[in-house]
Amino acid sequence: MRNKITFVLSLLFGLMFINAGLNKFFNYMPAPENMPESLVKAMTAMMTIGWLIPLVGWAELLGGLLIIFPRTRALGALIIVPVMVGIMLTNTVTEPSGLPIALPFCLILIWIIYENRAKYLPMISGKDMVQ
Repeated sequence: MRNKITFVLSLLFGLMFINAGLNKFFNYMPAPENMPESLVKAMTAMMTIGWLIPLVGWAELLGGLLIIFPRTRALGALIIVPVMVGIMLTNTVTEPSGLPIALPFCLILIWIIYENRAKYLPMISGKDMVQ
């Protein structure tokens, strides 16, 4: 049962990030009209850096795809972590109205990382490293 729950949460999480990544390239979801001025300024600043939005889009797309499949889920979570940190910082500092959506996705990512913790141990323990 635990594997099924993890799969469903990973699938929904992955599809959401695939959608967000594709939107960075094809811009098919319009931005809300009533965005606060602070969020508009932050988004405008990010868009002036020409490579930042495509980089985030590729990270969301690749991370979302990898999270869907159990074999690559741990790697996908590592790719998504910096994006999720940015999402959480934006939604806590700039515009808290997005927290009801961002917080559950952050919790799902934490769950995925926890479920794959054995795969991360060689990276932090120093054991099983090629010499």
